[in-house]
Amino acid sequence: MCCAVVCATATVSLSSQATSAPKPEPRQALKQRYHATQHGGVASAANSSITCRKPVGNAAPCDTVQKGGDGQNSEYDMFYSDVDRDPNTYNSTRATLRLPKNSRVSYARLYWGGNLRVGEVKPAKDNGRVLMSEPGGSYRAVKADTVRTHRRADGADAYQASANVTPLVRGAGPGRYTVAQVNVAMGRSKAGAWGGWTLVVAYENKKSPVRHLRLWDGFAASERNPAGMPVASGPMAFPARAKGSVGVVAYDGDRGLGREPFTVAADKRAGTALSDAANPVGDPFNSTIADHGRQVAGRSPAHRNTLGYDSDVFDAQRALRPGGKQLMFRFASGDDDYLLGALFAQVDARR
Repeated sequence: MCCAVVCATATVSLSSQATSAPKPEPRQALKQRYHATQHGGVASAANSSITCRKPVGNAAPCDTVQKGGDGQNSEYDMFYSDVDRDPNTYNSTRATLRLPKNSRVSYARLYWGGNLRVGEVKPAKDNGRVLMSEPGGSYRAVKADTVRTHRRADGADAYQASANVTPLVRGAGPGRYTVAQVNVAMGRSKAGAWGGWTLVVAYENKKSPVRHLRLWDGFAASERNPAGMPVASGPMAFPARAKGSVGVVAYDGDRGLGREPFTVAADKRAGTALSDAANPVGDPFNSTIADHGRQVAGRSPAHRNTLGYDSDVFDAQRALRPGGKQLMFRFASGDDDYLLGALFAQVDARR
């Protein structure tokens, strides 16, 4: 997947949005980006773009943390992950998109983001562009149609950008995708260095159940809000004991700082806290890339502690047990502040 300079600088328009750089939007609550009800599902592929280079003080060694040990990004000198052997990229990581056989991509969106102000300061003008290569292909420049930003009191200068990449993913299909040049800063600071990317794909497949497929995005800051940030699903009738899953993309969630429940409720019922083997109750944003409690395979590098980037898929069946006509998601914050970038779900539809 290496690429010469002429290839890396070529830009391919991947959406119907204007090609001029989008104006950054202030942080905002999540809003629906895509919805469909069809035979199919939602899949994702993700990786972090930066990791530790050396510990500071009494922090655990980097290899211990990368293998899943406790550690937070503010405790490390952080440096870029770069797997493509291309001298023209300063960061690059890979992840595998898996789809059922004979699936057709209905919609695909790439999210990326991170912190621009750490030991170094990265220019915000580069937020809206990354390089992406499909399985077996060369890099194409992807331009964002949406960029959102948020600055925090601890010095973090955060952003999330996203782009509609449906034509690229529909043509390439499943396999290993590489994303490079994610605009994140290296070094060490109180805020810490963090960043990564997630590809979210809604697909159609005749052998899959009829499901509600939903995608929401924004850039909501938890800011120690114990009441939680609510997100309403809108109409999506589902039967009792329906099956379903919920995925979340979040930034700067630190492992071990708890009291941040993520709950899902059917209609106006009490919420059910989502958790699994990789994401304990009260600490779902703990620097993991996992699916139903299992670390996602097919990533390079495959760090189990991403030091500040979460892209997780949870089993939501317990919350769906009573059936209903709408879901209410609630994200609360206790000891940890984080930024919520995207939420996606697939839920069995009522027939």
